[in-house]
Order: sequence, then structure tokens, then C-alpha cells
Amino acid sequence: MEKLWSRRGGLLSLSSTTANLFSKSNLCTSAAATTATTSNAAAATKPKRKKKKNLFEVAQFLPNWGIGYHLAKSHWNGVSYQITKLNLYKDGKHGKAWGIVHKEGLPPADAPKKISGVHKRCWKYIPNLPKTEEATQKPETQVA
Repeated sequence: MEKLWSRRGGLLSLSSTTANLFSKSNLCTSAAATTATTSNAAAATKPKRKKKKNLFEVAQFLPNWGIGYHLAKSHWNGVSYQITKLNLYKDGKHGKAWGIVHKEGLPPADAPKKISGVHKRCWKYIPNLPKTEEATQKPETQVA
């Protein structure tokens, strides 16, 4: 059996044959390392997926934090919420929200409802629905 380590002056050192084996194995691993770095470079050129936004991150760019605007989850079809109230936490990206449900073909709900899933990253602004506010509507006047 070959002696792998020898003791010289209180230190351990590799024998010459063992050192040759390690240097050959390093050549193999260094070749594998270069192929790994080229694959990482190819992965780095891939465009990153755009991070979707939660309800508050969408609403922060709308006037008045989106109050009166329609927002919906991206996988919903024909359903949206008209935002009526937001309760933001200090960071501005978390909180609670209330809104009126609008479903296609049905009249809007009477009372606002707490919106569930506001922190999930799947919200979008619905631009083609008109913004409605009770304050901007003109009351009917009777002519005497």
C-alpha cells in the first residue's frame, strides 16, 4: 500500500504520485467549471420575468391611490372591483382594501365589500371601464 502522506519536520505533505492524481482531477473539474460558467452566461442573457404587482403597487400610480378606479386580478374575466376605500400600512405596499364588485351582465353591488387577496401578485388596472364617483355625478334638479 502506497503511503499518501509523509511527515517532514512536524508537517504533513503529499507524496508526488498523490499530488499528480490531484492535479489531473483538478484539470477535469476546471474544464467542467468553464462549461458551467458558459451555461451561466447563456442563462444571464435570458430576459428576466417581470414581477407582477399586488393591488397597492398598481393603485399607487393612479390618481388618489386608485379610489374610484377599476382593478381586477389578471386571471378574472368579466369581474372587477371599483376601489372605494384603502387602509395602507406604513410601507405603502400592504394594507386592506374595500370595493364594489362589478360583474359582466349584472348591476353593481350596493355596498362595498372587503377585497380578498390584495397582497397576491396578480392585479391589473382595467382602463376601459369609466371611473365613477358619486361626488362628480350631477344630482337631478326639478324644474318648477
